[in-house]
Amino acid sequence: MPARPARRRPTRLAVVYLVLAAAGLVLTWSANIRVMTEGRDFLADLGAGGPAVSSLSWDLLIAAVASVTFIIVEGRRLRMRRVWVYVLLAPLVAFAVALPVFLAAREMHLAAAERPETSPGASTGSAPRA
Repeated sequence: MPARPARRRPTRLAVVYLVLAAAGLVLTWSANIRVMTEGRDFLADLGAGGPAVSSLSWDLLIAAVASVTFIIVEGRRLRMRRVWVYVLLAPLVAFAVALPVFLAAREMHLAAAERPETSPGASTGSAPRA
């Protein structure tokens, strides 16, 4: 019987990232739903918000582009699967969800890579295999 791969368990840092993702989902979508139910023009509201809103919008856009670039490069470097899902989350759900979810997955990927592989019946005190 083939050994099952070790299950990825969230680290404390991954849990922090997932809590931030949940907060990002609730906060952004509560505002998005309000925009839709009130029949507002999202882009017009951005433009009419004044220089402070413009500054924050540009700040978020540049950070999002840099983060998506990081997600792609880091995901490939670590050979993470389905990196495209995190990229699609940014425009389809919210950047405030996409980045923390990627960071949580990355954290769990790194933690799993640090754990030694064990097979059923192997002693836990043995030296790692070369």
